[in-house]
Amino acid sequence: MLTVSPADLTFIGNDIERGECILATKSGELFLPDRRGGVNIVHANGRTERIMAQGAPEGFMPNGIALLPDRSFLMADLGPGGGVYHMKPDGQIKPHLLEVDGHRLEPTNFVGIDSKLRTWISVSTRMVPREQSMKKGHADGYLILMDERGARIVAEGFGFANEAIVDPTGKWLYINETFARCTSRFEIRADGSLGPKEIFAQYGAGTFPDGFTFDAEGAVWIVSVVSNRVIRTTLDGKQHIMLEDADPDMLATVEAAFHDGSYSRKHLDSGGQRKLGNLSGICFGGPDLKTVYLASLFGHQVASFRSPVAGAPPVQWEF
Repeated sequence: MLTVSPADLTFIGNDIERGECILATKSGELFLPDRRGGVNIVHANGRTERIMAQGAPEGFMPNGIALLPDRSFLMADLGPGGGVYHMKPDGQIKPHLLEVDGHRLEPTNFVGIDSKLRTWISVSTRMVPREQSMKKGHADGYLILMDERGARIVAEGFGFANEAIVDPTGKWLYINETFARCTSRFEIRADGSLGPKEIFAQYGAGTFPDGFTFDAEGAVWIVSVVSNRVIRTTLDGKQHIMLEDADPDMLATVEAAFHDGSYSRKHLDSGGQRKLGNLSGICFGGPDLKTVYLASLFGHQVASFRSPVAGAPPVQWEF
């Protein structure tokens, strides 16, 4: 399997601020959130367009985003207000989900849709500020399903719930747990409830999974903050580090802090000092779905490389 050096990467787009996740469509466009309160559209020629949210709450900071069939957006608000908002293509915004079971959502990490247009939402932690939860063994993140029956919590107890995506078969919901350092999955029942939790991949030292995607062979590709890794895990459990951009001494310092309980925001952000700027999102795109695009918390462009394996078409591919 391919191993890529940071020197092998190409870059596209410009003036992106905290493009935490990334989506691609057949048209060649890429979509990323922007911490200034909007969505970036990187066109196939590299031109970057930004749609700013109009009428957003104070402190609004899009994190995970979902593209809908009418090319409007759902946006998870990582700002103090939390919740999920709907933004029209012209930027007009309104609340989509602010509470569940009578409980106001905390700063909200991710929102995505599946092929049935159900909405999956992850909240990393119930703690505010959420940095308090960035500890080994802490697990109070939760997952919400929103469908024709309304919104409800369908799973909880995650070690910092991050991206949550239904796989291409539609049978499994996968979720990254950043500080449990694993990718978990659940079988989806007919009523939308979830079966027992399974650990699909447990990661080792220096890996803190954030975003992920699937390839055409069913493998999961995750990106890790801090170590700026891309790891491919096949269905038989084998892992391959395809890319890494990290200083070994820095990683050793982060590992020590993680295990002795002193891990903090400065450790999470330490990957931002590297060329890749703290990887946080990944997707496949291009005409043959063999271009891997990488989003970053601190980078201002999208990095990419070519893969020998095609990606599985994501749910928004034809939108």
